[in-house]
Amino acid sequence: MRRAPEALDAALQALEAQRLRRRRVVAAPLPRDAAASPGAQSSPVLVLDGRRVLNFCSNDYLGLATHPALAAAMAAGAHAQGAGAGASHLVSGHGPEHEALERELAEFTGRERALLFSTGYMANLGVAVALADRDDLVLGDRLNHASLLDAALLARTRRALRYPHGDAAAARRALEAHAAAAPRAGALLLTDGVFSMDGDLAPLPALAAAAREHGAWLVVDDAHGLGVLGATGRGSLEHFGLDAAAVPVLVGTLGKAFGSFGAFVAGDAPLVDWLVQRARTYVYTTALPQPVAAATRAALRLVAGEAWRREKLGALVQRFRDAARARGLPLMDSTTPIQPVMFGDSAAALDASARLRDAGFWVGAIRPPTVPAGSARLRVTLSASHREADVDALVVALAEAREGLAA
Repeated sequence: MRRAPEALDAALQALEAQRLRRRRVVAAPLPRDAAASPGAQSSPVLVLDGRRVLNFCSNDYLGLATHPALAAAMAAGAHAQGAGAGASHLVSGHGPEHEALERELAEFTGRERALLFSTGYMANLGVAVALADRDDLVLGDRLNHASLLDAALLARTRRALRYPHGDAAAARRALEAHAAAAPRAGALLLTDGVFSMDGDLAPLPALAAAAREHGAWLVVDDAHGLGVLGATGRGSLEHFGLDAAAVPVLVGTLGKAFGSFGAFVAGDAPLVDWLVQRARTYVYTTALPQPVAAATRAALRLVAGEAWRREKLGALVQRFRDAARARGLPLMDSTTPIQPVMFGDSAAALDASARLRDAGFWVGAIRPPTVPAGSARLRVTLSASHREADVDALVVALAEAREGLAA
């Protein structure tokens, strides 16, 4: 492990030379009175270095992050409950807003119970550590989110394997081999519902069948599906018509389509009670602030009551894909709001992102190790807060950036 300051500096310079060094930007939303986005009550405009840009790299799919109802609920919650929980859920940090939100999330997902976590990362780690024994198999898609990949490692099982992306047959074969080699051991099958960098959906029906046949826990992290997919926004499971029996462990995050912060695990009562006993990332951390839970409850009501957000988002996704294909932009096979535009080379993706920023659009360049080598891309994400004209202008700017790099 590199420890000396000069060694770290050399390693950073090596990342710089490969165009892989990450940097943050300070992005400020417009003040509400300056943010004009008819109907959505939210704005996709950010201020970067004093300049307004259209944000096309947020996971705020339904345009709820700056919705007045969430802000009002959070403010009222802070006034009534204070800014912080002050302790873990198991000490004195579990308040009435937490309790109410867990009940409402369980109802929303069609489960007996739900359990709040501080982040989706912590939820996935907690599930794997709590459910996997030493001799169990922890099996995951090769392109799973980093939190699921790390969960497999931290479960400390003797067998942690990955199967080729989206290959349910390979997952089934791995479960069969494990059952034959260790008939008394269990298995966890971990997958994203919607893959965060490619935007495609996992083959959940086939994975559910394989897990059921071999007695494995199927854990679906539907961070990018909940609120977006399905007729009522219940996510990837609703999209495929799968119930709690088919997918016994559902993980969801609240900082994407729900516009707030935090995460949850939903399942039957024994599962949730076991997580309360054994999920270290739940037991040993301070509870989510109650005002955040209050804001999420407001978001749940909007998700359930305003189907037009999903309808508009779906129309914008189709509009983007049609226009991008017409301009010859290299898209991936995604029907979700995550629309990668492929560049391959990290330097090209960075340069394209810079050109777009100069043109008034903010689209992040995604490079290794977040994606495999040679698959650097611009990860365009669409929101119900965008207008059709915004999407049309972005496609033109993307095509011009790509043409400029080729010149």
